[in-house]
Amino acid sequence: MWDQREIVLSPRSRGFHRVTDEVVAGLPRLLDCRVGLVHLQLLHTSASLTLNESADPDVRHDMDAFLRDLVPGDLPYFRHTLEGDDDMPAHVAASLFGTQLTVAVRGGRLALGTWQGIWLGEHRDHGGSRRLVATLQGSRDGQE
Repeated sequence: MWDQREIVLSPRSRGFHRVTDEVVAGLPRLLDCRVGLVHLQLLHTSASLTLNESADPDVRHDMDAFLRDLVPGDLPYFRHTLEGDDDMPAHVAASLFGTQLTVAVRGGRLALGTWQGIWLGEHRDHGGSRRLVATLQGSRDGQE
């Protein structure tokens, strides 16, 4: 079985945000898939996708603090500034984390670890809604 959907994620402030529930809600055929893969492709170059711990909100805070230190917004050699001072650092951060993610499917659910969740890294101060293409490939009965 193959299914492809575009999922629109609600706007968020700069930082890391758990979006697992929005992704699952956007994949109604996930429940029919016994074994497979979901590939997520974010259609933006100033945000990212990653898997990380979702139980403790301090992890999201610490990731954002580290990233802001690693890629500050006031680097004098950035030339791409027409869209704002936060735009080029956002592109760098998106390239570091990536804009695609593949997650295994098992028994009609995403096969995530106990504490894992899908995160959107919003790297702009005001990035707006974000779109992703979700492609589900798998089998209803666990067979080829």
